Amino acid sequence: MHSLKLPFHIHRERLPRKRIVGPSFAEDEDLKKVLKSYQSNKIRTTKYSFLSFLPKNLFEQLHRIANIYFIFLAALNFVPVVEAFQPEVSLVPIVLVLSVTAIKDVFEDFRRFHSDRLVNRQLCDLYSSAQKDYVDCCWKDVRVGDFVRLSCNEIIPADMVLLYSSDPRGVCYIETANLDGETNLKQRQVVSDLPLQDSQFSPENFHSRIECENPNNDLNRFRGFIEHASGVRVGLHSSNVLLRSCTIRNTETVIGIVVYAGHETKAMMNNSGPRYKRSLLERRLNRDILWCVALLIVMCLIAAVGHGLWLKNLKDPIFQVDGEMSPALAAFYVFWTMIIVLQVLIPISLYVSIEIVKLGQIYFIHNDLDMYNEEQDSRIQCRALNITEDLGQIQYVFSDKTGTLTENKMVFRRCSIFGVEYPHEENARRLAVYEEDPNRGASRTVTLKSACSRKSLTCRSLSCNRSSVSLHTLTAESGEEDQLSSHPQAKTAAFCSPMAKDVVPDPALEKKLNSLCSSLLHLSDGLFKTTSNLELTYITDFFLALTICNTVVVSSPGQPRHVMREARTPLKSLEEIKVMFQRLSFSPFTTMSTPQMKSSPRSFTSRLFIRGKSGSLTFPTPTNNSPSCPNPEPESYEETSSLKVELNMSAGRGDPIWADQDSKEALKEAQISSDRFKGSMEDQDEDGSSGEDSEDELLYEAESPDEAALVHAARAYHCTLRARSPENLLVELPGIGSLPVRLLHVLPFDSNRKRMSVVVRHPLTGELVVYTKGADSVIMDLAERPKGAEHAQELYSHIREQTQKHLDAYAREGLRTLCIAKKVLEEEEYDVWMKRQLLAESSIENREELLLESAQRLETNLTLLGSTGIVDRLQEEVPETIEALQRAGIKVWVLTGDKQETAINIANACKLLRSSDQLLTANCDNKDACAALLNELIVEVQCGQEGVSEQREDPSSGSTGFILAIDGRTLDWALQEDLRSSFLELSRKCKAVLCCRSTPLQKSKVVQLVRDHLRVMTLAVGDGANDVSMIQVADVGIGISGQEGMQAVMSSDFAIPRFHHLRKLLLVHGHWCYHRLANMILYFFYKNVMYVNLLFWYQFFCGFSGSVMINSWVLILFNLLFTSVPPLIYGVLDQDTAADALEEHPELYQAARSSKVYVPSIFWITILDAFYQSCICFFIPYFALAGSDVDGLSFGSPINTSALFIILLHQVIESHTLTWIHALVLFLSAASYFAFVLLFSTFCIVCSHPTNLLGVEPRQLSTPLFYVICAVTTVTALIPRIFFRSLFNTVHPSALLTKDQRQEAASESYRRRMQRWNQNHARTGLPVCADNPGLVPGQEEVLS
Repeated sequence: MHSLKLPFHIHRERLPRKRIVGPSFAEDEDLKKVLKSYQSNKIRTTKYSFLSFLPKNLFEQLHRIANIYFIFLAALNFVPVVEAFQPEVSLVPIVLVLSVTAIKDVFEDFRRFHSDRLVNRQLCDLYSSAQKDYVDCCWKDVRVGDFVRLSCNEIIPADMVLLYSSDPRGVCYIETANLDGETNLKQRQVVSDLPLQDSQFSPENFHSRIECENPNNDLNRFRGFIEHASGVRVGLHSSNVLLRSCTIRNTETVIGIVVYAGHETKAMMNNSGPRYKRSLLERRLNRDILWCVALLIVMCLIAAVGHGLWLKNLKDPIFQVDGEMSPALAAFYVFWTMIIVLQVLIPISLYVSIEIVKLGQIYFIHNDLDMYNEEQDSRIQCRALNITEDLGQIQYVFSDKTGTLTENKMVFRRCSIFGVEYPHEENARRLAVYEEDPNRGASRTVTLKSACSRKSLTCRSLSCNRSSVSLHTLTAESGEEDQLSSHPQAKTAAFCSPMAKDVVPDPALEKKLNSLCSSLLHLSDGLFKTTSNLELTYITDFFLALTICNTVVVSSPGQPRHVMREARTPLKSLEEIKVMFQRLSFSPFTTMSTPQMKSSPRSFTSRLFIRGKSGSLTFPTPTNNSPSCPNPEPESYEETSSLKVELNMSAGRGDPIWADQDSKEALKEAQISSDRFKGSMEDQDEDGSSGEDSEDELLYEAESPDEAALVHAARAYHCTLRARSPENLLVELPGIGSLPVRLLHVLPFDSNRKRMSVVVRHPLTGELVVYTKGADSVIMDLAERPKGAEHAQELYSHIREQTQKHLDAYAREGLRTLCIAKKVLEEEEYDVWMKRQLLAESSIENREELLLESAQRLETNLTLLGSTGIVDRLQEEVPETIEALQRAGIKVWVLTGDKQETAINIANACKLLRSSDQLLTANCDNKDACAALLNELIVEVQCGQEGVSEQREDPSSGSTGFILAIDGRTLDWALQEDLRSSFLELSRKCKAVLCCRSTPLQKSKVVQLVRDHLRVMTLAVGDGANDVSMIQVADVGIGISGQEGMQAVMSSDFAIPRFHHLRKLLLVHGHWCYHRLANMILYFFYKNVMYVNLLFWYQFFCGFSGSVMINSWVLILFNLLFTSVPPLIYGVLDQDTAADALEEHPELYQAARSSKVYVPSIFWITILDAFYQSCICFFIPYFALAGSDVDGLSFGSPINTSALFIILLHQVIESHTLTWIHALVLFLSAASYFAFVLLFSTFCIVCSHPTNLLGVEPRQLSTPLFYVICAVTTVTALIPRIFFRSLFNTVHPSALLTKDQRQEAASESYRRRMQRWNQNHARTGLPVCADNPGLVPGQEEVLS
């Protein structure tokens, strides 16, 4: 490749934000001081140390206002004039809550500490300047500037610049699965132009200095340069860096210098852990707690005013009263006393309870086997721990298409070259077979044969001296080889499925491409009557571009990836017919021949590719400026010019008419030689068929499935990528053999350019050629009309027009489309561009902008070669999932970068767009047209609203709906400030929206616009890095762990293996989580308000003095302990509707979301019910004991016991699911209460003054009146709640399925399970009758 060599004083950048790195053992004191200022490699993910735990944890917990409130009350109770209980009693609630949270934090932090210790103690080879050798060193002792040596399968301990590789070409392969989840290997390159590149790299001889950017979390970017002692500066890129947590593969030894260590490494800076968001329910909870605070203040004010009035009107008291205190001051003190007495009104344990319930909900979601994918061996991941209830409130789903709705397993389907379409009908039939039998591919997966190395068990393994402790190490013991290789799902390579590999060539295209073989020079075939030399050039260039315009890593089962075999020499028969090929220079744009071409056995194909250097298609004039042809011979031009070719434009291809008799004779002579050539090829194939199976069994690992599909397609036409190194490719062409291709530069794909390019030295012509592939919308704009003869322009216009027609047809068929183009460069043009490119690559600031500008400068005036159509099948159950979401009242938007036609076709396939729906398209050329079109569409939709009003309420109905399809350019204008309202108004009236050709930024803007302006709950789901911004903006982000790595998963709140898992996640778990948590919160408010009001009513009979009729310990522990566990069980286990019913009737999701369990009206109804029950619970015992001689604590005993039964039975009424766990918890709650009060009143003689229970409870439990009061009070208090629940279930039967419906659904589920069991165990001869209704009830219990 190229390096930037500039004098030390030229373009020297001294940026304020940079990092300087040099050898740690250097004698430069300033450098040593700088290196010591950087972080060490020791990682510490724990929050606390032994000394900092108590103050730091307490400080963190004080961020919750509720905790500060209760600490204030506890302190207030120590003030004598306002104390309500013994001071130590008031400390119990807050100390218990803080302790439970602290214990949880300690447990989590200890797990992090143990993990950190294991990582920090891992060993690596570190260069010691004292010992002049590499020594074992713990990871934590590595520092910036140290030299680290790694072997195969070892994990990289820190971010390092690669300085040496045992590979002679300076290549190193790494696996980044630990970092981004991508399993394909990445290629890394030693820094170019290092002074020392011998086999024995010595750190002592390294005197260069590295300047790079400060640490950041961008995994795909590294800016910097290395300055050698000579003043030469070389740009550094991400391809020169080995990142921490990656694993060395297929490279024996590498050496690097550490540039980032510890928490400054990119891996650690991306390790953000679980995401924390505030759910909508939590925001409403905080609002209602403020209402409780207001209620508390009102109740305390009432008590204070009442106490002041009572004192003022008190005359001749028979008990002691502080006469010196004014009524106003006494009222002030009572206000604060009542704050302490009624503190339970604020649910102190609610926050802790919510955390516990959410952990329980996540546990059951995480372990749901229905959301486990056996093929990927992955299940759902819950990364955001506190928004599970938001899953039950989703109104809009924004979905990516590729990899989310589709498999992202790209398979070549058809192509268009030179304006000619090749349908590949046999290939279509092959794909249809896979559609019918998806498991067909598994049985045909490439496995490793016995002829392969016993040490190479997978395509990732290599015999190395060392091994790592990584869980991702993909090697096995030799004894396990047979088992591994025979496993039907043995993984071979990324995107390397049989369905993608077994491409069936199109016969017509294959016949034309084989023109490169002498066997196709038979005149009897008449091929040259239909195939022009120009078309053949296009075809060969097209497949050459498919082969080399990629970043695919090549390997074979018995051969490491980095080994590049030498090219095989073409057959001798070609040598014999070279003279005839020279006489057959029939290219219409060929003007000369060269001596080296004459001496080459490939003169025919060399002449085939000699063309002008302008980059656009021109019919030639004689020229002598070709670098590859410095000394053209006059006679060769005469021979060439005597050959005339006419192009039949009506047929869309060139039909040559041979006017040279010598050419015809040469063809006849070539026929004889070609027979020998063909025979020798067949003999060679027969001789080598058995011995070269493993050699031909190449494995391709691509960074994207598109690349793999195109490389496999090219190989089906015998254009095979054999090997790759950083500077060369080995390509096999039909009839020629293996050719080395000089790889000069790679411009990787990015979402801005939407294309990638490679600059190569053409293997046949020696020209500098740029091959580009990318989105058709981009390539078509970059492809310009040629300059030259009129018929050349007509030909190119015809090619472009036909290609565009084929692209549109592909898109309508639902295929992913790509265009292939090329450009021939002048040597001077390339040199000028390369200088600018290297300056951009060595820049630290604005590198991305400079590289983009440089790439755009090169990728202009392209010659369009053709296009491809790649099929990406829908994932299983996608149509059913989208239909269910729509029936649930959720609007589904598809945001994709594909063509509009492709998106519409996919929308049809997944039932997002139905035959009864009306499609609205928005494609505009300017902003004014966009505004006019949006208004026009709004009017059109409004006119049709009368007939579709019912459909909007019920998306599952068959009436007409509106689907909006908008392209990226129009979407840009629609998102602008003045058009947003029109776009939102239109989209709200549509059943679904398709945003096509959208960029990642547009995706996030659309989600944010809908979320903020419509105030709806949004969910975004995607699988790739281009979906990250959309996922992060949405209220709930879902990542799919698919083919494109883990970027989306790492940015998401939940990760699912397949799109159809979204159905159960929302309709079942989301519904359950919202209902459970909302009802649990309401229950907490109810029981606290109900219990506190008992104390409030008592104040009317004790002069509002703040006295209580309940023991202070019982008062504090009642809500904190005796009634705290049942709501937790309710919040984790309650099921208002069975899972099968929720999936079969998605309308229940919409009904539940519309009814809103937790809304202000329900909150205040709950509070009123609590007031009613407290009145009944207080006044029935009051009137029953009126006139008796019972004391205050004896009066409070039946009240407290009745309150316990009312609160527990209230939850039984509200519960939809009752199991033995519920019964056990309810029994233990009641038993613990009675056990405590009996023991307390029996053995506590002098404690808890003045509310000592000594002897009270045993005496109360021995009187029949106590039981009568409790029974009457409990029944009377709960009658309204029972009546309300019965009435609600009668009026709203859809919200709760009847027991018969549940049993019917469960019975049907049982029947299906038993039928599957019978099918799977048919061979055992033990059939089970699934139709026997007698088996259903018993089996249902077992299966549930």
